[in-house]
Amino acid sequence: MIPPPLWEQLRNTPVRKLIRALEHDGFRYKRRKGVARVYRHPDGRRVSIHYHHGGDTLPLGTLRQVIEATSWTKDDLRRLDLL
Repeated sequence: MIPPPLWEQLRNTPVRKLIRALEHDGFRYKRRKGVARVYRHPDGRRVSIHYHHGGDTLPLGTLRQVIEATSWTKDDLRRLDLL
């Protein structure tokens, strides 16, 4: 679980940086469903990123859903250079 103060640090994370972190952690792009890009991890985790080329960041609620779907911890976020 990510403590509330860290969410403020993650708030302005660009989507491209988040996608790079997913790929670095072993997630692979599988398919596109509408505007959502679906990434899968070999252990079965799945993440959908709603990426519009016009917007560079995700709303905080969407970002939370993505981070929770990845099961990343605070240490993982630091290792992936998101914090």
